[in-house]
Amino acid sequence: MINALAAAKAYAATQKSAGIDPAMGGGATAGVGGGFGDMLKAVMTDAVSASKHAETQMAAQVAGKTELVDVVTAISAAEASLETVMAVRDQVISAYQEIMRMPI
Repeated sequence: MINALAAAKAYAATQKSAGIDPAMGGGATAGVGGGFGDMLKAVMTDAVSASKHAETQMAAQVAGKTELVDVVTAISAAEASLETVMAVRDQVISAYQEIMRMPI
């Protein structure tokens, strides 16, 4: 289950990937931001890289090359990324279903 701190971190990461600088009031862009598709692509890339990092940490732990706390941290980050992606997916599906129910 995602907690408030993980949700805040995910929100901040999404703002950063969209090019929004929260230090400038949240609305100012730090660079040229892409569209919604670019933001989703960046979030998915981050989720996949977090999962791959967790897998490499687990393999290193089995080989005795890393500490258990590093493995747990990597797995926790991957889990938070996956839960964020699933929450966004659920909201997109819900919005699509709501649009499909609108009368023409």
